[in-house]
Amino acid sequence: MENTYAAATMERSEAAGGGQADIVIVGAGLAGLAVALGLHRKGVKSLVLESSPVLRASGFAFATWPNAFRALDALGVGDKIRKPHLLTQGLRVFSSSTGELIQDVDFTNEGKRNEFRCVRRDVLLQTLEEELPRGAIRYNSKIVSIQEEEGHVKILHLADGSTLRAKVLIGCDGINSVVAKWLGLAKATGSGRAATRGLAHYPDGHGFEPRFLQFIGHGYRAGLIPCNDTDVYWFYTWSHSRNDNGVDGSAAKMKQHVLAELRGSKVPAEAVDVVERSEMSDAAPLRLRPPLSLLWTSISKGNVCVAGDALHPMTPDLGQGGCSALEDGVVLARCLGDAIIHGAGTEKERIESGLREYAGMRRWRSVDLIGTAYVVGFVQQSGNPIVSFLREKVLGGVLARRLVKMSEYDCGML
Repeated sequence: MENTYAAATMERSEAAGGGQADIVIVGAGLAGLAVALGLHRKGVKSLVLESSPVLRASGFAFATWPNAFRALDALGVGDKIRKPHLLTQGLRVFSSSTGELIQDVDFTNEGKRNEFRCVRRDVLLQTLEEELPRGAIRYNSKIVSIQEEEGHVKILHLADGSTLRAKVLIGCDGINSVVAKWLGLAKATGSGRAATRGLAHYPDGHGFEPRFLQFIGHGYRAGLIPCNDTDVYWFYTWSHSRNDNGVDGSAAKMKQHVLAELRGSKVPAEAVDVVERSEMSDAAPLRLRPPLSLLWTSISKGNVCVAGDALHPMTPDLGQGGCSALEDGVVLARCLGDAIIHGAGTEKERIESGLREYAGMRRWRSVDLIGTAYVVGFVQQSGNPIVSFLREKVLGGVLARRLVKMSEYDCGML
């Protein structure tokens, strides 16, 4: 029955000359490619629209916790991602004010329950893309507006003047999502913080142990994680109030700003060297969707829904942005695919039922992730003397354990 549906979908799309696709996914990021691959595994065809001319691998790398690997295994690519990336042995959190070790979490005693790797973003995106059939992604295709047609079909107006009719519309188009705006989701707001990231390359090997190192205090949070034997990913987040020295956010000036801050604290010299030799991104403000707003607005409406940053933009303090996008992809592909193939009722009823099920499963998870990430970031970067004392004497361990706890989520199989 799955193959019959896929064949019928393909025939309708080709007959429409590219003007119609039953399932349209907006955005070829982690969430969009995960949804497309999940549907493909279930025998359901989709079309991914990407506004850029090629895959966008900005961000260099991201923390990949056990929940992300459960999703990658469900999609059939887990081992392809494990192979080129080091297994991280633990998490160490230091005070950047005193240099003292606040918390040491060992990942090696619990096997895959605490599996953690720093994954290069370009490697992951390319792996997901390669698993999709040719023509599944249409580049240079930016949606500018959505129009409702009689029935449940959506007409998508693209920047090049063309239109596309879709029976299912899935927004995976990031924090400034056109689809989320159409659904009426609350606009992402500023957190009062900003971040920059980088990737250092050591051709002869970096010599770091495979551990996730974090430095908190002094009003910032910094960290570094080896991806493999030659690449080390790092990040630096800070409060806007600390950026009053004229730094304009460009990569060159931000690099000097970060280096000055790290050298003025108790961060070890080898960690500073990672920033010194790295390629880095421009500074970017950290924004989040107010978590409680997701309790009374619709994640899905009829045949439209959102996933990834279009659903739950959050601060990076849990390292769960990319991980939760992969979770979304698996859950959405399963709910929608099963409803289309095995559900009862009309096609419209099956589609809407599948999206409602997905929304019900992801609503509270999204609220929890956004809210927890914000609180963790606030505590880790606070310059308040009382919060700083509690963080270094009590809360450091609590926060580290919370990071691990949030990664225990299991999205299930396709």
